[in-house]
Amino acid sequence: MPIKIDYEKCCWKDGKCMSCSCGSACDGCVEACPVDALKRGKIVEYDASLCVDCGACVDACKYKAVKLIE
Repeated sequence: MPIKIDYEKCCWKDGKCMSCSCGSACDGCVEACPVDALKRGKIVEYDASLCVDCGACVDACKYKAVKLIE
């Protein structure tokens, strides 16, 4: 199952974290992905061809911005 990112809920906007004082040293969905299917750019970018549907990113997102879709 691929994932869907709700960019309204996502804390990563315009190349930086907009919700806390982590100084862009986030520990969330991108860091949880074991196959690097998520990358931080201006937004969190998702490469479905790399995703193994493990759900680690869903569990790691404290803002509930990442969901598995069927």
